[in-house]
Amino acid sequence: MNAPRIISLGCRMNIAESERMRVMLAGEANLVVVNSCAVTGEALSQTRKAIRRARRDYPSARLVVTGCAAEIDRAAIGAMDEVDGLVANAAKLDPRAWNVPGDAPPLAPARTRAFVAVQNGCDHACTFCVIPQGRGASRSLTIAEVLHEVGNHCAAGAKEVVLTGVDLTSWGQDLANSPTLGTLVRAVLDEFHQLTRLRLSSVDGIEIDADLFDLLAHEPRVMPHLHLSLQHGDDLILKRMKRRHLRRDAVELVARLKALRPDMSVGADLIAGFPTEGESHHEANLAIIDELDIVHAHVFPFSPRPGTPAARMPQVAREVVKARAADLRTHAAARRAAWLQSLVGETLPVLAERDGTGYAPNYARVALPPGTAAGTIIDVTVREVREGLLL
Repeated sequence: MNAPRIISLGCRMNIAESERMRVMLAGEANLVVVNSCAVTGEALSQTRKAIRRARRDYPSARLVVTGCAAEIDRAAIGAMDEVDGLVANAAKLDPRAWNVPGDAPPLAPARTRAFVAVQNGCDHACTFCVIPQGRGASRSLTIAEVLHEVGNHCAAGAKEVVLTGVDLTSWGQDLANSPTLGTLVRAVLDEFHQLTRLRLSSVDGIEIDADLFDLLAHEPRVMPHLHLSLQHGDDLILKRMKRRHLRRDAVELVARLKALRPDMSVGADLIAGFPTEGESHHEANLAIIDELDIVHAHVFPFSPRPGTPAARMPQVAREVVKARAADLRTHAAARRAAWLQSLVGETLPVLAERDGTGYAPNYARVALPPGTAAGTIIDVTVREVREGLLL
């Protein structure tokens, strides 16, 4: 193995960080890095499986684990026979942690969409979440640092930039004068007129500032795709999660945005079977899918994480948690299928990926004509939907 193999699990933050590690470690032969996730018990299980698989696939390589699992479950991960070493999550982008030179070449995108991590860590204390344990306090790149990284991607030909973070909408709160995320997005758009598409990863709707709302509602280069860190559709459960929004906050936000930009598509994270969740709470969770017209749903069955307040609350039976997660996924799939069908006949500008598909501005995935070059944006008229793809 002449180049390092980076295995990225979990969130878009990890994707962005893995791309930076790929460049930083380019000169390291016979190295496998597992950039791990521990957001749920299942994610931790998938991390262990990925480590074992990597050892089978690369038996003679040096195998190093970093990411949230290497922080939160450090002793257990470090004790695995397959693992040669751990790198702390906070140090994984520091060349000194890997004993490599600090003058890495400019970052070139490994994907047609460039992921730029502008914020890390979280200052909130949601009762179910271990991420603050894995990533620490919230900290932001400066505007100048973000512009430098976006500039490298644009110079390498990126057509779309995705701004990402652990708690993206808290960007800037730790910087001088506390600039808002809207300020950052506007700075990127003003600096790089050649950038045709800018997308945001998951956002906390209650923290969307007035400038960001205006950009989402009116700026054509900001993609009409809003992914909410929603978590639940019932107010009592939201309070027990220690979230900072209520159901009506999300409903009002989406209604305002869609009134101004009707093609806005909505995604959301939803947790099934949170402790104390009863049938009426579950019904509210199902209903929010329709009320917000959620067409990009990420459903997570609740799993208690050690050291969190939710792990000490009265738990819902595992079979009930799994059944409710299945309910949510079935309901979300039906909503998504109807949305995709509604796009038949429309002509959409699609950014081509390397696998023969691409993404429309609303994040619908489209199968492209054979031979379409990755990284190009082409207009596609949708004729039918097949297996979740627009054709």
